[in-house]
Amino acid sequence: MATMNDLQGKVAVVTGGAGGIGRAMGRRFGQEGMKVVLADVLAEPLDEATRALADDGIEALGVVADVTDYSSVESLAKEVLDRFGAVHVVCNNAGTGAVSEGYMWEHDLADWRWGIDVNVLGVIHGIKAFVPILLEQGEGHVVNTCSGNGGFAPIARGAMGGAATAVYPMTKAAVLCLTESLYTHLEMTGTRVRAHVLFPGGFLNTGIWESWRHRPTQYAATQERHTPDTTLEKVVDRFESAGVHIEFTPLETVADQVIDGIRADNFWMMGPPAPSDQVVSKKAASILARGEPDYLVDVLGKSAENTSESEGGKRR
Repeated sequence: MATMNDLQGKVAVVTGGAGGIGRAMGRRFGQEGMKVVLADVLAEPLDEATRALADDGIEALGVVADVTDYSSVESLAKEVLDRFGAVHVVCNNAGTGAVSEGYMWEHDLADWRWGIDVNVLGVIHGIKAFVPILLEQGEGHVVNTCSGNGGFAPIARGAMGGAATAVYPMTKAAVLCLTESLYTHLEMTGTRVRAHVLFPGGFLNTGIWESWRHRPTQYAATQERHTPDTTLEKVVDRFESAGVHIEFTPLETVADQVIDGIRADNFWMMGPPAPSDQVVSKKAASILARGEPDYLVDVLGKSAENTSESEGGKRR
């Protein structure tokens, strides 16, 4: 057990820290008396987020870092050590959302590269740069942000109707596998450094719905787009038109999950049991029965099998 009951004076690093879950985690760490390092590729929002923490009396450092570039993550780790001399919690949280359209064989290859480089290689880079530091210290926690969309099972139909992107769930499934492997590798060394996977749960009011607004030039689309870019407003409108009321999970609740998970040394950082948990049971049953993947759902929570005929995808 590597439980940190007293976080006072410890150092936390959060990638994707300029907004959303990352910013909420940074604030929550600061409220525990931790020194907080927010890292993000977006300089202006990062500066604003860091200043907001400082205004609340939290010792905070903002570092512009690109998780797709290992040298940038190495530089982040060096800057953290130069400033604070240690690091105790590393949250590999930076992520990019769904920007693809159409069926997966129609996805732009640039979409695949962007998603993989941020959501998968970004976590790998964080592990490679920071875990040796934690091992040398003899304690620490690595928290990798996952999603039920991929971590449990891919959503079959998207928020705007039609096929959901395959890029995002594929990368989040990889994050879960990476974290399970990290847990095992750390256990084999006998270290007190621990690995955790964070499932935020529910719907989150974050910028990941509109990742296209900050698409880097090196991942510029190579195909002409045929449908409008997704916005959170459009997603909410679709739900309301379907008679479904959206309840957003407070980002503070997600940040509390992380604090509680560290203290309890829980590998699975998740909220209380929810209807979405049934996907896990149905998936396990499908595997054991060697059956069809009847656990797949659309973003409205309906069975993809039940909606296939009405939406022009009748199974033959």
